[in-house]
Amino acid sequence: MATMNTPAAEFPDLPPTLKVARHNAVAVLKLNRAAKRNALDDPTVAGIETFFSALPDGIRAVVVAGEGDHFSAGLDLTELTERDTFAGVEHSRSWHRAFERIEFGSVPVVAVLHGAVVGGGLELAAAVHVRVAERTAFYALPETMRGIYVGGGGSVRLPPLIGVTRMMDMMLTGRTLSAEEGQAIGLTQYLVGEGEGLAKGLELAQRIAGNAPFTNFAVMHVLPRIARSDPAAGYVTEALAAAIAQGDEEAKARLKAFLEKRAPKVAR
Repeated sequence: MATMNTPAAEFPDLPPTLKVARHNAVAVLKLNRAAKRNALDDPTVAGIETFFSALPDGIRAVVVAGEGDHFSAGLDLTELTERDTFAGVEHSRSWHRAFERIEFGSVPVVAVLHGAVVGGGLELAAAVHVRVAERTAFYALPETMRGIYVGGGGSVRLPPLIGVTRMMDMMLTGRTLSAEEGQAIGLTQYLVGEGEGLAKGLELAQRIAGNAPFTNFAVMHVLPRIARSDPAAGYVTEALAAAIAQGDEEAKARLKAFLEKRAPKVAR
């Protein structure tokens, strides 16, 4: 397991259910409720929004992970009180705002998944850009068994990843997917051994942090919108993004280094 550096004072104040450390240009945010299987309560979700809204200068990528044996068992059900319909909508929207800060934030985010990645924990994982799973990871959407429905953006983010019918199956039957099954259907991009996830996540985040900032921005913000648009609009948007990227001074310097054989080539 990778060693955590001492957190910098420049990060915003967070609830004790979250902890942060810095590894040069990479921040590591850990869910810190191991005794509760890292269940997500309101202060934790609000802290996630605060963290991703106020990243300090110099942070180019983030790794999200969980303390203890699990990534996150989802919504802390002890917080489910008697809410009227409007209050329920507002509660769901608070999760939407927090997770949107991840998906369409300022830097790419890598999640390291192990143990339970369930309900709201899976919705959190779906909001990041790259997912690394340890072989202990398992996935489930048990909301239907509790008489509730996903409320953290799962209806929007999970179908493009795993398909509508797979999500329906998980919700209707309570089916649990193993780490290997999640990898096979495209839920995760990397599968590693137990205890190897954080090191892999940091390796990927450090590689991502080395990209030109505009290129990372385009991948995060432009690519998903092109994928959801009609082809004609997509081609125009792609051409504009490519032109902006090529005109960036850092891109010009990187291209010059490559042409002068000072930059590494793609290798297996």
